[in-house]
Amino acid sequence: MKMKNFIMDKFYSVIFMIILIIIWQIAASRQIINTFFFSSPLEIFKDLIILFKTGEIWPHINVTLGVSILGLVYGTISGVVIAFLFGNFNIFSKIFDPILVGLYGLPKLALGPLFIIWFGIGLKAKIVMSTIMVFFLVFFNAYAGFKNTDINLIDTLRTMGASKLQIIMKVTLPSCVPWIAASLRAGAGSAVMGTIVGEYLGSNQGLGWMVQSAGGVYNITRVLSCIAILLFLMSMIDSLLKNIEKRLLRWRQ
Repeated sequence: MKMKNFIMDKFYSVIFMIILIIIWQIAASRQIINTFFFSSPLEIFKDLIILFKTGEIWPHINVTLGVSILGLVYGTISGVVIAFLFGNFNIFSKIFDPILVGLYGLPKLALGPLFIIWFGIGLKAKIVMSTIMVFFLVFFNAYAGFKNTDINLIDTLRTMGASKLQIIMKVTLPSCVPWIAASLRAGAGSAVMGTIVGEYLGSNQGLGWMVQSAGGVYNITRVLSCIAILLFLMSMIDSLLKNIEKRLLRWRQ
């Protein structure tokens, strides 16, 4: 039954996309829309064939995807670790909570030039930008999970003589897993966003750089081709994380 529902959900999504593309192509063919600004699905499809046939796109996909994955991993680990410290040691939250809230409110795009100066236009600046975008999202979710741990369970274990480590391993961390798992999927989008922003600010490779270069010469077809690739990559990453989330939370109904 679950597999049938999954297939039906995907079927409806595919049908909707096909209908949207057909309407778009008809509007472009009949000049209802200006193809200079919107291109057309047929032109985008031809451009994608050229990109993959020549192999031009692969190095850029590898760079963007690799940096995004590293940013997601680093941002998730650092976010969980710091949230754990904040949730279990009040001194950390009292000192650093206002600072983190202030940093979170800063436009990340404004930090980009600093990262370029500090780390250059190589991969380091993009990884840092991607990591920061993920970090805040995971941190606030994980911190909320640690703070919402069931006090009754903790008190019960304490009365049974459980140590601090046992309480953390048996109650605190498991109760936080759903919060972390939920932030992972949103974090994937933030990781890609941070990577694209980094490539926009200073780079010579990556899908973000391709979008910027194509936009600079008004090549809307190439811009939309890169966006289509990004949408596909995000869909694949989201499906993978969804499966990981199901495995992590298989104990829940």
